[in-house]
Amino acid sequence: MKLKVYADRMSQPSRAVLILCKANGIDFEEIKVEISKRQQLSPEFEAINPFKKLPAIVDGSFKLFESHAILIYIASAFPGVANHWYPADLTRRSKVHSVLDWHHLNLRHGAAAYVLNTVLAPALGLPLNQQAAAQAEKILISSLSKIENIWLQGNGRYLLGSFQPSIADLSLVCEIMQLELLDENDRDRILGPHKKVQQWIESTRNATKPHFDEVHNVLYKMKMKLSTQLSNQADGAKESRIKTPLSSKL
Repeated sequence: MKLKVYADRMSQPSRAVLILCKANGIDFEEIKVEISKRQQLSPEFEAINPFKKLPAIVDGSFKLFESHAILIYIASAFPGVANHWYPADLTRRSKVHSVLDWHHLNLRHGAAAYVLNTVLAPALGLPLNQQAAAQAEKILISSLSKIENIWLQGNGRYLLGSFQPSIADLSLVCEIMQLELLDENDRDRILGPHKKVQQWIESTRNATKPHFDEVHNVLYKMKMKLSTQLSNQADGAKESRIKTPLSSKL
């Protein structure tokens, strides 16, 4: 039976799984589960992932959730997946695991929380939390510095000094790509000082063409939507001020 991937492309981990499948020519069915519509909370999806989070996969009778576990399974179970994605060599494989473990305790806490509490919360019907955003920004900037100065050490263009990308590169890059939702000034302020990180993002994009841009297109569309909403809100506020008589303000 064909592999089923339950995903929402607005979900950073979902995008990593989709890109790995597409880049390696895996025959799979993408089943869209929209977080903004709370579809991950449905009884049908709960039967696949009791934690009600994305992504998840079904391969025959086998069900699996948690993105890093999924990436490892796909790279190991499907013939034709290049060795560099999840190296057979135990020492190299262990280093990939070290990056993945670090990611969920550091970069993900920073990037996901910062984007949510600066631009994305209103689109999900949630309030913005400035205190949470400030705390997340510190974690995010610290994480980017560690990627720049620790994980990207070596002669290669990828994490751990590798010359070809691994599932760790996909997972971390897809996380950082969420910053595309920020306005340009905010994104440049956070990402601009990290030149090696920017080069690594481009290297990973080039290594997975055209799938990288195709899967991430949802972010560019969302950014335009958010920009239009802000513009309309600003225009509405301006029009309201113009129409309000001076006497009513006194």
